[in-house]
Amino acid sequence: MFKYPVELIDDNGTVLVKFPDIPEAITFGQDREEALLRASDALESALMTYVEKRWPLPKQSRLNGRPGVSPSPLSCLKLALHQGMIEKNLKKSDLARLLACHMPQIDRLLDLNHESRLEQLERALAAIGRYMVIEVHDLAA
Repeated sequence: MFKYPVELIDDNGTVLVKFPDIPEAITFGQDREEALLRASDALESALMTYVEKRWPLPKQSRLNGRPGVSPSPLSCLKLALHQGMIEKNLKKSDLARLLACHMPQIDRLLDLNHESRLEQLERALAAIGRYMVIEVHDLAA
């Protein structure tokens, strides 16, 4: 979920990273490995802007052989909550009422930089009619 393709461009000794679906997310690294590590942070920073402005998240293009980058698993849950709220036309105050909690708690649930607990996100997702599934796969698969 939320795996966005990246373009890696050799730029005079560094590797530039661009996200075709999210033009606001740009970073670089000294090599491909470092560039991809930094790409996740750039992606999360750009997507946080979408959350703050209550914009729908950009749809992910097909990878088509390009590397893909995802936000952290916790951020993916927060982004799913954000996207679900937009699809159901719910405001933060609506979610606060559904969860019987205060607005600062909702702000933290949607803040990609805040370490929310899985139980809190599971409850919030359930309140908007969603549920989460956690899977673990072998790297070789």
